[in-house]
Amino acid sequence: MKFTLSTTAEYERLGVPEAERRAIAQALLILETRLASQPLELNSPHDVQDLLRLRLAPLEFEVFGMLWLNAQNALIAMEELFRGTVTQTSVYPREVVRRGLQLNAVAAIAYHNHPSGVAEPSRADEGITQTLKSALAFVDIRLLDHVLVSSAGSVSFAARGLM
Repeated sequence: MKFTLSTTAEYERLGVPEAERRAIAQALLILETRLASQPLELNSPHDVQDLLRLRLAPLEFEVFGMLWLNAQNALIAMEELFRGTVTQTSVYPREVVRRGLQLNAVAAIAYHNHPSGVAEPSRADEGITQTLKSALAFVDIRLLDHVLVSSAGSVSFAARGLM
């Protein structure tokens, strides 16, 4: 699995010093190396939030993706499925279900970011979560969580009882 770094411009916009950029690059390289040698197990919302904040917090546009998991909650793939504007992303449940079936996933965690810096779920976020949960359940893929990330923090829908 390949973790890509955000652009230099995104880090500069946030005022991330060069030393921290190098540290982030090193952390992503360590994750990539570990995934190549052993499956990464995601056993708590905190584990997932840490992983996602590294990649999503500096982005200036919304992305929506999925963490696809096997029966032991080991990561099969981390994929950005949809990319939007600064304020919204269109999510197509049919495409999410199709990809889950292609990967033979047993469980999944949805994720997206809020470039505004506010890590609070909107009604639309809650709605798409329930739609995805129902669509994935129809093909026996459990939606375990939906994690929302911003530069100010992150929110686990599961931890908030929104699943």
